[in-house]
Amino acid sequence: MVNQKEKPEKEAKQTEEPAPAEEAPPPEQVKDPLAELLERAQTAYAAYTDAQKEVAKGYKEQQQQLQRAYKKAEKEANDAYEKAIEESLRAREKAEEKTEGTYEKAKEKALELYQESLKQATESRRKAVEQSMEAYQENVKESLKARREKTERAWRTSRESDVKAWTTFQGEKAEST
Repeated sequence: MVNQKEKPEKEAKQTEEPAPAEEAPPPEQVKDPLAELLERAQTAYAAYTDAQKEVAKGYKEQQQQLQRAYKKAEKEANDAYEKAIEESLRAREKAEEKTEGTYEKAKEKALELYQESLKQATESRRKAVEQSMEAYQENVKESLKARREKTERAWRTSRESDVKAWTTFQGEKAEST
């Protein structure tokens, strides 16, 4: 086989040469085994270089496919990561809201219990003050009654003593006269 660069030059030379006036019958071509072998080798080499180009092209395509697959897997992993973070954030926010609600309910319940306890304590205090006031008033009443009775007894005793003393004093006077 003739080198591809040489082929166009030969064809160009053939087209430039004037055609012979007489057409001669083509000479009988003798087959040259070396030329035929050379031509087969050139064909094989051309096929080999074409195959190399195809392998390189296939390799590049495979690399591009692998890169696309990697980028796709990376994007999917990033998307899954972002989605997981968003879901975790939403779950955290829901948990915080729930906790806040529970906290508020517990706070309200504690406040209600505090107010109820305060109310009961206030009522107990009021009753205790009321009972102590009643006991105080009863004690004052009894003390006043006992004071009056003692004062009356002391007054009676004093009057009786005065009467006896006067009677005794009068009796002595009557005896002395």
